[in-house]
Amino acid sequence: MTRSYTKLPEGYSQHAHINLQTDKKTALRVNIAAVIIMLAMFILAHFAIAPITTLFDPDADDLLPCLLRVGVLLLGYFAYIILHELTHAAVMKLFGAKKLRFGFTGLYAFAGSEEDYFDKLSYILVALAPLIVWGIIFTPALILIPRDWFWVVWFWQVGNIAGSAGDLYVVGRTAGMPSDILVRDTGVEMFVYSRQ
Repeated sequence: MTRSYTKLPEGYSQHAHINLQTDKKTALRVNIAAVIIMLAMFILAHFAIAPITTLFDPDADDLLPCLLRVGVLLLGYFAYIILHELTHAAVMKLFGAKKLRFGFTGLYAFAGSEEDYFDKLSYILVALAPLIVWGIIFTPALILIPRDWFWVVWFWQVGNIAGSAGDLYVVGRTAGMPSDILVRDTGVEMFVYSRQ
């Protein structure tokens, strides 16, 4: 079954338009949701799993291990942002995308395609791919790593889940739309088409 089209089929017209860059009210709600998720995950981990002091350890005589953990945390998170977008791109390619584009708007990093229209299921999988793939990678890592490295990977997992708030919003919007929709995601905005 075809998962993407390079041309909008006959009889389709625009059904919806989603742009979190210009829709400030929705962008604010999505970002507030992301902050709430982050805070909840930090509080949960601090009180139920490992106190944040296991990352910083202010009483340690040697600051080098602490600096190493913080450095790995920051470098790993920047790498994760790139890998998040590459994961979107890989699934777009899997579903037949011809030409991808990448960028950073100042608020969001993105991967998208100007020329491809994805069917509903494919688009939902494209949107959810980083959350699922990196969640599967980070979860066992949290169990296997030494306790003093827990917060490094937990920050990445928090970034994975909270950073997917926009993707989850888009999935929520498209999931309730007709089954025949096609989505063109330029990376910054999504154009949704349905058969009229």
